This record gives sequence, structure tokens and C-alpha cells, in this order.
Amino acid sequence: MRLVLPGFSLLALALTACAVQTPQEQISIAPVVRLCQGNNCSEMPRNTATFRGEPVNPEAERRLAELTARAAADPRAAYDLGLRYMRGDGVERNSYQAIEWMRKAGDAGNGTAQFALGRLYLLGFEEMGADPAEAEAWLSRAAAKGNQEAKRLLPQAQAAKQNAQARYQALEDERKSWGYWYANTPYYYVWNSSGWYLR
Repeated sequence: MRLVLPGFSLLALALTACAVQTPQEQISIAPVVRLCQGNNCSEMPRNTATFRGEPVNPEAERRLAELTARAAADPRAAYDLGLRYMRGDGVERNSYQAIEWMRKAGDAGNGTAQFALGRLYLLGFEEMGADPAEAEAWLSRAAAKGNQEAKRLLPQAQAAKQNAQARYQALEDERKSWGYWYANTPYYYVWNSSGWYLR
């Protein structure tokens, strides 16, 4: 025979458990979190656990903080940090941060970052589509520093830029001609006091 408790009995039990705790205990957060991996469970200090329940690696956090501080002053470190964010090497993959750090390195004159940005903008990267004008700008800077691969890709970026400009002009011409159709094309149905009627 199975014991079935009505819904209000379960609620009463839950409220009784709360009533046994003091108000401070009810709102306080335990200093530890129980983390389980398979059948192995252990209690970890709350301040070393992430929202996913994975322990944070303090050594990795320290290395990232030091590289970030160095990247603020050294374009080579900024390039490395961007590449690490792109690959997810020692950090969580983050395409936005990758591009930001690469741009800082490229703006500071790092030729490797300039070439990398030229390729990324030529081909597109993850959610970022291609931008031939940006690709041309970055590849030009890298080519001026003697990067042979940048010199090879630069004509492709220039051709893609011309195609993008031609496509934009065609779309702009169509958009301008849209006004006549938009303003002058009649409706099929017209409203009057008795309702909609077909012309």
C-alpha cells in the first residue's frame, strides 16, 4: 500500500521546514556548494565555483589577468590574447574579445595582427560576415610591412570591395525606384461605411 499525501500536506511539510530555521538562516547563502562529477561529489567553497558548477582554476585566472595587463602595453601580448580568445586556449572562446584584442594589436602596428584581421574580414568569422573594405585596409597595412601572404590576398580584397560597392549601388538604385511603386500602387480592397469592397 502506497502512502499518498495531498498537495496541501506537502506544502505544510515545506513550510514546517522553513519555520524550524531562523529568518537569518532562511536568507543566508551557504559558504559551500556540493559539486558532483559522475558518482564523485565534494563540497567546494562557493567563491571557487562557477555558475556551471565547474571549479575555477585560480592559476588560469592569474595567468589571464597577467596577460591582459601585459596586452594593454604590448601589441604582441594583445595579439596573443586575441588568438587565445579565438581558439579558446586557456580562456573561454569569445569572438568579440578576439577581434577587439587583435584590433588593438593591429592599431599598435603589429603586422601579424594586421594580416590576421585582413584574413578574418575577407573571409568572415563566426557570426561576423565578410567586410571587404576592412579586409583591404588591414591587408594593405600588413603588405606595407612586407607580409607576402597579405600581398597575395590584397587583390582579392580589392575585387571583393569593388563587387560589394557595385552590389550596394544596384541595391541603392532599386531602393530609390521603390518610392514610385510604394506611393502609387493602388490597393485591391477599399473601405467604406458598409465594409471592405473590391474595386
